[in-house]
Amino acid sequence: MSHLLGWGARVIHEVQAKGILSAQNGMNLYRGCTHGCIYCDSRSTCYQMNHDFEDVEVKVNAPELLEQALRRKRNKCMIGTGAMSDPYIHLEEELQMTRTCLRIIRDYGFGLAIQTKSARILRDIDLLQSIHDQAKCVVQITLTTFDEDLCRIVEPNVSSTRERFEVLKVLRDHGIPTIVWLCPILPFINDTEENLHGLLDYCIEAEVRGIICFDMGMTLREGNREYFYQKLDEHFPGMKERYLGRYGTRYNVVSPKHEKLMRIFRDVCHRHSIMDNAHECFAYLRQFEDKGPKQMSLPLEVPLRS
Repeated sequence: MSHLLGWGARVIHEVQAKGILSAQNGMNLYRGCTHGCIYCDSRSTCYQMNHDFEDVEVKVNAPELLEQALRRKRNKCMIGTGAMSDPYIHLEEELQMTRTCLRIIRDYGFGLAIQTKSARILRDIDLLQSIHDQAKCVVQITLTTFDEDLCRIVEPNVSSTRERFEVLKVLRDHGIPTIVWLCPILPFINDTEENLHGLLDYCIEAEVRGIICFDMGMTLREGNREYFYQKLDEHFPGMKERYLGRYGTRYNVVSPKHEKLMRIFRDVCHRHSIMDNAHECFAYLRQFEDKGPKQMSLPLEVPLRS
């Protein structure tokens, strides 16, 4: 079923999902996004969305499916969310799908690894805290662009980098560990030493546990490439031609400053005891920690939207 609802009066597609957890215990409650990041890989045609990316798909039976899945599991584990669609898009204010699912994760004693770019996550600090008190909660925040004016071009409809930094500090003060995704880095746009040092300084002050950075670059493939180039023409005249001349239709688009920037990144992380190996960060995100027996709450009655 489709109808108009929520931020920007976008079309909302309500679907009944067949399942909610992947083989790696990840979930996405939404498909599509209204954050407008110009580089988003989730726009790629390989994900086979049959509607505009901003017309968000809502898995209305996700809470029910999640409760069923957790009830069947023999062993507790970390539940991940946010890899493909941000759990705190604008519609979350209205629908509260993420908050409902966090309650279920808490009540069944599972851990949480959640990823977002939005300060809306602080609305659920009570649930994040209670999950971490009994098991483990790790919040992953994406940082790409230190300059606030540039951030508003690259990531126009989501919390600014400064606002995300403030989120990291609040989580630090609550004892909730954080991981930063330092990507993507856009060649000729934010691939500067100034940008990198600014973001790393934020990470140091916020005492993040680790930083995931595969390289100083980005990926482009059918679907997100066309949208990205459209936005380059809109905001950075002549930049699309520069990309085409250097990278053609490559999937991996690596900054010419990659080696120097990666040396800076590794050096700063080592000096401040921040995990900088992606595999080590992923292992930490997957590692469940049981902090002792807790009395389990009764299963939630999860109302489904009509």
